Amino acid sequence: MAYPFELGLQDATSPIMEELLYFHDHTLMIVFLISTLVLYIISLMLTTKLTHTSTMDAQEVETIWTVLPAVILILIALPSLRILYMMDEINNPSLTIKTMGHQWYWSYEYSDYEDLCFDSYMIPSTDLNPGHLRLLEVDNRVILPTEMTVRILISSEDVLHSWAVPSMGLKTDAIPGRLNQTTMLATRPGLYYGQCSEICGANHSFMPIVLETVPFEVFEKWTYSMI
Repeated sequence: MAYPFELGLQDATSPIMEELLYFHDHTLMIVFLISTLVLYIISLMLTTKLTHTSTMDAQEVETIWTVLPAVILILIALPSLRILYMMDEINNPSLTIKTMGHQWYWSYEYSDYEDLCFDSYMIPSTDLNPGHLRLLEVDNRVILPTEMTVRILISSEDVLHSWAVPSMGLKTDAIPGRLNQTTMLATRPGLYYGQCSEICGANHSFMPIVLETVPFEVFEKWTYSMI
């Protein structure tokens, strides 16, 4: 999860989030170089009184500042499109979970198991145990196996919600009457937090999401205990 005064993105826990981090650094470097060049040119214009008329009227300069931005946009667009196609790929999921947004809590259904469903409410601040995180802990966590592709079906019962877990690179809208889907693959066990990122009403900030990724053997024991 994020820590106080964190300026960058959260540590990646899935291959998709790792690709997003690489793309972020790639784009940030391009923006940094463009900003440095523009600042340098502006400082020259403000500090010198000399004007080179042949340079100001040169067709070569106009060609360069027309072609160069197009090349830069291509360098940004190609990796961006690659990641978008990767995020839409389903890749034969081993497990399917249905997530429904309500005002103001989440409900989960493990479609591959009979009668395995539960609601997930935020734990009030007065009921938190030592070490729990305020406004982020829930009474029922979503338990998922590591190193397995999980398909998540997302919808809503009432208004627009958004199911988002930053460290997994997941953010999908929950729309009433529509079933959206996304996939995730956790690379290591851990506890990962998210929240509803759509302004869905008065208690919008009280819809946390907690994913607990565990080895498959632990996941099997948990499913047997819940059924």
